[in-house]
Amino acid sequence: MEMLIDFVNLIEKNVEVEISGGIFHKGTLIDSGLDIVVIYVGKTNSFLYIPFVHIQRLRELPKWDEDMTYDTPSEKPIEAEAISYRKILMNAKGLFVKVYMSDNQSFHGYVSSIMNDYFVFYSPVHKTMFISMNHVKWMIPYPPDTTPYALENEKLQLTPPPTSLARSFEEQLKRLENQLVILDGRDNPEKIGLLQKVCNNKVILVTAEGEIVYRNLEHVKSIQLP
Repeated sequence: MEMLIDFVNLIEKNVEVEISGGIFHKGTLIDSGLDIVVIYVGKTNSFLYIPFVHIQRLRELPKWDEDMTYDTPSEKPIEAEAISYRKILMNAKGLFVKVYMSDNQSFHGYVSSIMNDYFVFYSPVHKTMFISMNHVKWMIPYPPDTTPYALENEKLQLTPPPTSLARSFEEQLKRLENQLVILDGRDNPEKIGLLQKVCNNKVILVTAEGEIVYRNLEHVKSIQLP
């Protein structure tokens, strides 16, 4: 029988988590599932929900570590029994969250729908986005009644997706063929253009200057319409 490895023995202990890209977080491990861990970072008073796929290393910290002198709140912002990445996303619907992707890039907004390998995210700045679950490094829920950019609730008009939702990220991109799109929420001119074709795990984009750029679908983090 294959041995099940979990972090039950580290719950409520101080840990250091190394994430892909040479990023380190120190905090108190407050929960874990097969594919996600939750740590509380006292310095920023925030809960980090980290998919395990991006964790390179996790270790317990010495009790005397000076960065770990904070009390952990008794209530978690996202409650779920037997947590998993998908359950956390489901329970995060309607909460204001920060989704961290990579290269110091993050989006603020709301999870509105969860599909097989991506979710629909509404950002007041970027509007409707389709975000691949495989590229979320971590997610931070904000305290209740917090709104993005201190906007009033009536100004947060969650618009419906511009297209019907497909089950997979690849199929969703196919539904946006022949439309102008922005990949990865970037200003990079090679990530803005006409989505000409999605096939064989490749994305074909025509830039403003007419250049044809081929991208590996596995490395596309998000997509949105301008």
